[in-house]
Amino acid sequence: MENDIKTILAECGFGFKKQLGQNFITDKNLLASIVALSGATERDTVVEIGCGAGTLTRALADKVKRVISFDVDKSLQPVLERTLSGYGNIEVNFKDFLKVNLAEFENDIGDYKVVANLPYYITSPLIMKIVEEGKRCSSLTVMVQEEVAERLCAAAGTPEYGAITAMIAPRADCKIVKRVPRTLFYPRPNVDSAVVNLNFVQRINIPDPDKYKKVVHTAFSSRRKTLENNLVNGFSLSRARAQEILNQCGIDLKARGETLSCEQFALIAERV
Repeated sequence: MENDIKTILAECGFGFKKQLGQNFITDKNLLASIVALSGATERDTVVEIGCGAGTLTRALADKVKRVISFDVDKSLQPVLERTLSGYGNIEVNFKDFLKVNLAEFENDIGDYKVVANLPYYITSPLIMKIVEEGKRCSSLTVMVQEEVAERLCAAAGTPEYGAITAMIAPRADCKIVKRVPRTLFYPRPNVDSAVVNLNFVQRINIPDPDKYKKVVHTAFSSRRKTLENNLVNGFSLSRARAQEILNQCGIDLKARGETLSCEQFALIAERV
C-alpha cells in the first residue's frame, strides 16, 4: 500500500506541509488494528480529523456505517478522489474541525465515535474540544505522540501528570492501547507514537465545569509553588481562606497541584 500511496501523491503533485504535521499511515495491519481498537462497528458513525491520504478513512469505511472526515489541506482533494473512489459512506470536509460548532454538528449527525491519526499540532485543543463540548461522542481513539499519550493517561503524582490529565479524568477512562514506532509513518517523524482510547463515562459529577477548569489551571499555573500559593494568586483569596479550603478538603497545606486527583480538584471547586 505504501508504494501505491507514494505513487498517487507524486502523480497528484502533493507536497507535504511540515506545519500541518502530515505523517500518513500506510501499513495495513496498523490501520486494521486502530479500527479494531476503536470498537467501531457497522452501526457506528465515525468522525475522523486529519484524513491525510485517506488510508485510515478507507479502513474505517470498510467496517462502519458512515465516516465524516475533516482536513484543512485542500491540496489533498485530488489524492482523496483517487484513494476513496468507490466509497459511498464517506463524507470529506475541507475545513478546520476546531472551528466547527459542535452542538450544531452533533444535532445533525447524532451519536458518534472519533477515530483519527491526529496532526500533532492540534492534539491537545482537539481532545479538549471533544471533552468539554462533546455531548454525543461515546469514545475517542487517536494516534498521538508517545509523550502526549503518557500525559493524557498519567496518574496523579507522576511527572507526566498535568492540567490536561485532570481535565480529562472526570469524563473519560483513558488508556494507551498500542505503541507505534516512527518507522510505520510516511514520511517518518522524529518521534514514536501511541494510540490512546478515551471512553466517555461520567466518572465524577462536576456541577460547575468552568470553575473546575479554573481550579485545575490555577493549580498547574506554577508547578513549583504549593497549591495554597496558587489558589491565593489565582482566586485572589486570603491565605487564611485558602488554608481553610484545603483543610476542609483534607489536603495537605504543602501539597502541589500534580499530587491531586480529579476528585480532590472537584472538592476544591465546590468551595472556592
